[in-house]
Amino acid sequence: MIEVILLAIALAMDAFAVAIGLGAKSQKQHRHYVLRLAIYAGLYFGIAQGVMPLIGYLLGAVLLGWLATAAPWIGGGILILLGAKMLYEAFNGEVEAVLEDSFDENIQEKINHRMMFTLAIATSIDAMAAGFTLNLLALNAWLACFIIAIVTAGFSVFSIYLGKKSGTHLEDKAEVLGGIVLILIGLKVMFFS
Repeated sequence: MIEVILLAIALAMDAFAVAIGLGAKSQKQHRHYVLRLAIYAGLYFGIAQGVMPLIGYLLGAVLLGWLATAAPWIGGGILILLGAKMLYEAFNGEVEAVLEDSFDENIQEKINHRMMFTLAIATSIDAMAAGFTLNLLALNAWLACFIIAIVTAGFSVFSIYLGKKSGTHLEDKAEVLGGIVLILIGLKVMFFS
């Protein structure tokens, strides 16, 4: 169960970082607007982060029969690559670039369902690849995806308010933490499964 919680936290870091940026960009907005933004972030990011690993898990279950002997190496490699990608993005400002591409200064007119859906999909693509590794861990994948969704939703709501109060300087730190955790889980899958 600890692995699931660590995986959920690591996968939530993309959404956490983007939601901090959304919160920071809404610093001048009314509290009702920020509450609505937090609810949107929790729902969209939580659902996307819960569904994408489930898709990866189901696809992985099909492929696992063909790749049974190499599965721990493939799954561990996927997690290590995702972790490295998160570290790369953290050090190259990719999170801020996603936010800048999503909207301009007039944030109130831009926060809508379409934008939140786009951000949710963009932040959860990695979770689909990570879902493949759920086949290699001794756990209930459906429960794991539910936990990932709840953790992501909670982190997203919290990070909207955190970003509103603190600005964007925590975005990259969240990405670094998520990247390190994914690399460590990947190494465990490869060498200790």
